[in-house]
Amino acid sequence: AGAQQSATVANPASGASPDLLPHFQLEPEDVYIVKNKAVSLACRATPATQIYFKCNGEWVHQGDHVTQHSTDRSTGLPVMEVRIEVTRQQVEKIFGLEEYWCQCVAWSSSGTTKSQKAFVRIAYLRKNFEQEPTAREVSIEQGIVLPCRPPEGIPPAEVEWLRNEELVDPALDANVYVTPEHSLVLRQARLADTANYTCVAKNIVARRRSSSAAIIVYVNGGWSTWTQWSGCSTSCGRGWQKRSRTCTNPTPLNGGAFCEGQNVQKTACTTLCPVDGAWSEWSKWSECGVECTHWRSRECSEPAPRNGGRDCHGPELDTRNCTSELCTHAAPGTEDVALYVGLVAVAVCLVLLLLVGVLVYCRKKGGLDADVADSSILTAGFQPVSIKPSKADNPSLLTIQPDLSTTTMTYQGSLCPRQDGPAKLQLPNGHLLSPLGAGRHTLHHSSPAAEGADFVARLSTQSYFRSLPRGTNNMAYGTFNFLGGRLMIPNTGISLLIPPDAIPRGKIYEVYLTLHKQEEVRLPLAGCQTLLSPIVSCGPPGVLLTRPAILAMGHCVEASAENWSIRLKKQSCEGTWEDVLQLGAEPCTELYYCQLEAQACYVFTEQLGRFALVGESLSMAASKRLKLVLFAPSACPSLEYNIRVYCLSDTQDVLKEVIQLEKQLGGQLIGAPRVLHFKDSYHNLRLSIHDMPSSLWKSKLLASYQEIPFYHIWSGLQPFLHCTFTLERLTTSTCELACKIWVWQVEGDGQSFTVNFNIAKDTRFSDWLVPDNEVATPALVGPSAFKIPFLIRQKIISSLDPPGTRGADWRTLAQKLNLDSHLSFFASKPSPTAMILNLWEARHFPNGNLSQLAAAVAEVGKQDGALFAVSEAEC
Repeated sequence: AGAQQSATVANPASGASPDLLPHFQLEPEDVYIVKNKAVSLACRATPATQIYFKCNGEWVHQGDHVTQHSTDRSTGLPVMEVRIEVTRQQVEKIFGLEEYWCQCVAWSSSGTTKSQKAFVRIAYLRKNFEQEPTAREVSIEQGIVLPCRPPEGIPPAEVEWLRNEELVDPALDANVYVTPEHSLVLRQARLADTANYTCVAKNIVARRRSSSAAIIVYVNGGWSTWTQWSGCSTSCGRGWQKRSRTCTNPTPLNGGAFCEGQNVQKTACTTLCPVDGAWSEWSKWSECGVECTHWRSRECSEPAPRNGGRDCHGPELDTRNCTSELCTHAAPGTEDVALYVGLVAVAVCLVLLLLVGVLVYCRKKGGLDADVADSSILTAGFQPVSIKPSKADNPSLLTIQPDLSTTTMTYQGSLCPRQDGPAKLQLPNGHLLSPLGAGRHTLHHSSPAAEGADFVARLSTQSYFRSLPRGTNNMAYGTFNFLGGRLMIPNTGISLLIPPDAIPRGKIYEVYLTLHKQEEVRLPLAGCQTLLSPIVSCGPPGVLLTRPAILAMGHCVEASAENWSIRLKKQSCEGTWEDVLQLGAEPCTELYYCQLEAQACYVFTEQLGRFALVGESLSMAASKRLKLVLFAPSACPSLEYNIRVYCLSDTQDVLKEVIQLEKQLGGQLIGAPRVLHFKDSYHNLRLSIHDMPSSLWKSKLLASYQEIPFYHIWSGLQPFLHCTFTLERLTTSTCELACKIWVWQVEGDGQSFTVNFNIAKDTRFSDWLVPDNEVATPALVGPSAFKIPFLIRQKIISSLDPPGTRGADWRTLAQKLNLDSHLSFFASKPSPTAMILNLWEARHFPNGNLSQLAAAVAEVGKQDGALFAVSEAEC
C-alpha cells in the first residue's frame, strides 16, 4: 500500500481566487495498531473553515473529531488542525474485506481539498518460522548456505543472524553475506566458522528466534611426505630399512576422516659384508738369474679384499741367492735375442687384431650380404627369417641384418645437437615401411595363445587370482616371448602392448589384461579426488620386463595444469594404493611414465600390476566429461513408458557395460549420446522433461525435475547413475513420442535432447551400440601385433639411436610426431627410438597411417644428408 497524492476537488464560489483553496500542512500517515492500543490520525490545513475525516468512504462523526484553530503568522490566514482516534475494533470490522483507510477533506470559501489516504493496519508477527536453518557438517573451504524464512508478519519482519549469540555483520566479514531471501551464505567454510547459528526475526510487535543450527567445519587428514629411507638394520647381510609419514598434512579436525593407508613402509635391504684379503700359494722359484738370485711371488687373491675388507699384509715378492755366490753367467747376447723375438711376436699380434677390427667395422658399416640368412630369431618356438638373394634391379630389399641380441644399455647421447663425422648407414630408395614382400622376407610364428579354460585354471592356483574377475568377458590373455605382442579387451579402448625384446630371450610368459568393475576393487578417495579412468590389471605381478610395456586406457578429464593435479596410482602387494607418478611433474622413478592425450592415456611401466588414474581439482573450473545416454523399452505393450537417462563417465568401458545391461533389460537407444562437461562447483545435476503433447502423453513425475547429487557423480565410483522419466500415453494407438529432455548442472551450462521417436519400430541409433573400430582378436602375438615390419623397425632403431649431425636422430623424429615434450624420458632408456616407435604403435593400432610415419622418418633423413630416401607414392 502506498500513499495517494493529494487530490483537489475544485468547487469554488463565484469570483473566488484559486490561491485561497485550502492546502494541507500536515496529512495523515500510515500507522500500525500494536496490540489493543488505539492510533491517532491528524491533519492540518490553511485556509480552512472546516475539516472532517472520511474513513473507508464514510464520514467520521463530528463528535469524534478534536479540532484546534490558529492563525498562520506569515500569511495571517486561519489554520485548522483535526485529530481522530482509530481503535482495533474499528479496523477488525472490515478485516478480510479490504484495508482500512482514512482521508481528510478541508473546506474554504473557494472549494475543497482532499488529503492522501492513510492506511491503518493491525501489526502482528507469527511465532513459527516458515523455514529454519539446520545443522550441518562441512569440509573446510566448502560453501555453506543456511536458509531462513521468517514468520509471517505486518509489517514484514527484519532478519538478522547470530553466531554464538553475537551479531553477524557482513560489512565486517567479506566471507559472509545475506541473500535477499534472508539466507546466510558462507563463501568458504573456515575453522572459525564452527559455531551455533540463530536466525532472528523482528518487527514493531515482537522479536522471534529460530532454533540454533550447529555448523561443524571438519578437516580430513592428509599424509605428510615420506621420510628418507632409514639405514639398513644390519651392517652385514640381509636386513630391513623403513620410512614413515604422519597424518599431519593437514591433521584431521572436528571429526574429519583419518588418512587411509600405511604410515610405515618396510623394504628388504642387503649390506655387502667386508671380505679380508688372503695370500695365494707362493709360485715356484724362478731359474737362477745372471745376478745369482732367483725369485718367487704370490697374490692377494684367495680371496681378494672387497667391500671394505683389509688388504693382505706382508711382501708379495721373495728373492734369495741361488748359488751361494758361485753362479756362472750366461753367454753374452742370448738375452738380447730373446727380447727381439718377443717384440716381433707382439707386433704381429697387434697387426692381426687391427685387421680383424677393420673387417668387423666394414661388415657392420656396409651390411651383410643378401644371401646371409638371419638365424637369431630361431628361439622360443618361432621359425627363422628367410632372406633370399636380392636382385640388382630391385633396390627395395633391405640388406642389413637386424641386431636382435642387443643387451640392455643406457643411452649416452646428448639432448643437444652435435656435429658428427661421416653420414650414417643409408637406407635404399624404396618403400621404407611397407610390409615385407612375399617370397622375400618371411617371419612365421606358432599360435601360443592358451585356451581360455586352461589359462584360467592355471591362474586359479596363484594367490593374486582371488582379486581378478571370474568371467572372461572383460579379460584378455595370451602367451608371449621376446617378439612381444598385444592384448586388447574389445569395445573398451583398453590394451597392453608388449614391445619386442621386453621379455628376456629364452623366457615365455603367460600375460593377462583385466578390466575391473568399481564395486569389485576398493579405491579410497580423499577430499576432492575423483576417479578419471577404469581400474585395470595386467600381470602376473612380479614379471621381469627389460623394456616398458604400454598400457592404454580411456579417461574422462578435461586436463589443464592450472585446474588439475593428476596422479597415476598402483596397488601394492599389500593391497594399498600408492602414487607412482604425478603427471606434469618431473618423474621420481624411471619405472613409470604416462602420456596423457585428449581421450586416452598411455602408461609406460616396467612392472605389471593394477593401475588407475586419479585426479584432484585445484579450482572450480576443473571439469569431467560425462556421456549422456537415453534408453527406452524396445516394446511397450502397456500405457506406461519409461525413459532412462544415464550419466556416465566418458570412457568406452562404462558405455559398453551400460549397453550390455540395457540389452538384458530389453532397452534400445533413443538418441545419439551427448557429452556434458561437469564442473567441480558442488552443484547437483538436474534433469527435466518438457514439450510433450498433452493430448497424447503425460508425465507421472510429481516434481518439476530430478536431481543426481554432486558427489555421486564427481567421485566416479558409481558407474550407472541414471534417472527414469515415467510417461503415460492416453491410448495404446499412440506410437510417436516427441519431447525434450534437459540435463544441466545447477548454475552451469546444460544439454537438451530433442526426442522424436517411434516406440514401435525406430532403430535409427542402433549403430551406436556396436563400435566398428575394434579388433575382434583379444590377443595378437609376434609381428602380427605391430604395424611396422620387424626388420624395418630394427633398421630405424639402429640408424636413429646414435646422435646425428644437426640433431638428425631420434630427437627430430619425436618432434615430427609431436612427442618432443618427453625427450628426457626417451633419453633415459637404452633405445630412445624404440620408445617412440612403441608409443606410435600403441596410439595407432590397428588403423595407423604408415605413410605418415614413413614421411616423418624421411624428413629426419633429409636433415642429415639424405639419410633416408622414401618413395611417398609407394607408401
